[in-house]
Amino acid sequence: MKIEIWSDVMCPFCYIGKNNFEQALEKLPFKNDIKVEWKSFQLDPTLDPKETKTTFEYFKEKKGFPEAQAQQMIGNVIQMGKGAGIDFQFNKALITNTFSAHKLLHLAKKYNKANEMEEALFIAHFIDGKNVGDLETLISLADSLGINKEEAEKVLTSEAFDYDVNQDILAARNNGVSGVPFFILNGKYAVSGAQPVDLFVNALQQTYDETVTPLQDLSTGENSCDENDCSI
Repeated sequence: MKIEIWSDVMCPFCYIGKNNFEQALEKLPFKNDIKVEWKSFQLDPTLDPKETKTTFEYFKEKKGFPEAQAQQMIGNVIQMGKGAGIDFQFNKALITNTFSAHKLLHLAKKYNKANEMEEALFIAHFIDGKNVGDLETLISLADSLGINKEEAEKVLTSEAFDYDVNQDILAARNNGVSGVPFFILNGKYAVSGAQPVDLFVNALQQTYDETVTPLQDLSTGENSCDENDCSI
């Protein structure tokens, strides 16, 4: 069963959604039958990849939120994060353009390490306060997952995987995705947002039952033909 997840590195709800989704998987007996495919999405592609902003600067300059309102919103997200096992460090998080980070994600996908890279990028951004738009930072993350540093640098300094990132963003638009995280379950159902673990469990179970569980044979008797013979 295939699960497609659209996400952006600097989206805290994407990190919470990832953790809740993974906790849900652990509760399901068919977890090994599920293939996860991470898809790229940019919440703010207008950001300058050569600049960074603090979370509070970004809320004030780009969203127009006063500091008190931003503090309250961030406080709510921190509490949600704790429930998902995440200790957000918004005081260290650096907001920047995430296109290069998504290119690195696609490189990791080539080596079946997309999930590990998604987690590494979230930790770098939300916990360690690293600049996920910085070339050396991204190369270091690739190296930490056993991905060749020279290949990572070549990808990040060229147009390699630009098409793949843009195709993911286009696919999101075509599917009516305007916010992340966004999960498509086996092309049949959608789940939007950082939903609770139990909701993911129920949604995955329903999708599995309807699309993966073998058909039940309700017939009686034979009266059929196969490639070898007919039985009457």
